[in-house]
Amino acid sequence: MRLRKMVKCSERDGRLFFKVRVVPKASNREIVGEYDGGLRIRVAAPPADSAANNELIRVLAKAFGLPPRAVEISAGHSSRIKQVRVLGASRADLERLINAPSNLR
Repeated sequence: MRLRKMVKCSERDGRLFFKVRVVPKASNREIVGEYDGGLRIRVAAPPADSAANNELIRVLAKAFGLPPRAVEISAGHSSRIKQVRVLGASRADLERLINAPSNLR
């Protein structure tokens, strides 16, 4: 039997909280999948001037089908590992996102 890795997350007050590991300056924008209990996401932007953070927000908003204002980085602004808060998303939405092929290009 194959064990499925899951992104550790919690839900409170209509918000979904989970960890993201960002890979900046990648050749493609994509949600890679689970990595060390978080969601691994590649973004094309460099980490300078919050460009990677802004792109991360846009990528997650598009993936969840929400406006960018629904996605917030709550911790780790200058780190590759960030805590993210998404208003209007659920665990089921996150699981579908992990299991669906990435089409963020």
